[in-house]
Amino acid sequence: MQIAGSAAIVTGGASGLGGASAALLARAGAKVTIFDLNEELGAAHAKDIGGGFIKVNVAEEDQVRAAVEAAERQHGVARILVNCAGIGSPEKVIDREGKALPLGDFSRVVSVNLLGTFNVISKFAERLHRADPVGEERGVIVNTASVAAFDGQIGQAAYAASKGGIVGMTLPIAREFARYGIRVMTIAPGIFWTPLLAALPQEALDSLGKQVPFPSRLGQPDEYAQLVESIIANPMLNGETIRLDGAIRMAPK
Repeated sequence: MQIAGSAAIVTGGASGLGGASAALLARAGAKVTIFDLNEELGAAHAKDIGGGFIKVNVAEEDQVRAAVEAAERQHGVARILVNCAGIGSPEKVIDREGKALPLGDFSRVVSVNLLGTFNVISKFAERLHRADPVGEERGVIVNTASVAAFDGQIGQAAYAASKGGIVGMTLPIAREFARYGIRVMTIAPGIFWTPLLAALPQEALDSLGKQVPFPSRLGQPDEYAQLVESIIANPMLNGETIRLDGAIRMAPK
């Protein structure tokens, strides 16, 4: 799939992995629309890269359908989708006092990360599958899971479940969309620098980086975006999850 001239949607594109992906796609000539809940950051980043911004809760069906249609009116039918929107904070199933995690807390993480990813995929494909193919394909979807899908740590039950769900649906959706010429891939990042980690002291950041075998540092958002670019460009990459983690395997805690 050629990036230049293609319309692209990046969820969670205001900052972090999504922000880097949106910027790389724009530099490569894509017409990018950012979906994000952070209106201030999202609008500013969209302006910086010459793209568009729509405030969207990815877990809300009507909002996503309306946003995909609005992006299409501005840039044409989107052929590239990068799903980076996600949340997750450590919460144990039973806390120190022996109290169970409220089901709503678990549900919220799964709703945004897993249901939100599926929601955007379905509304994106709803519009794209009718479009004329470009060469042998119509488009590409890149989802974001996590190494937590495979090496979930204590306190990551909800997060690992949501990311494991993204991994689990990658192949069946790729198989379903094959008839339309739409590829589906997932990236499972390891420990990457994101705005969430920015508040940590440098000592803590260095300690996290040393857990990575090689290179022994935090991954950079641009390195995630580089893999997004490679996936879009290579037509044989389909139905697979790629770990992008410097060979790390997470410890229990």
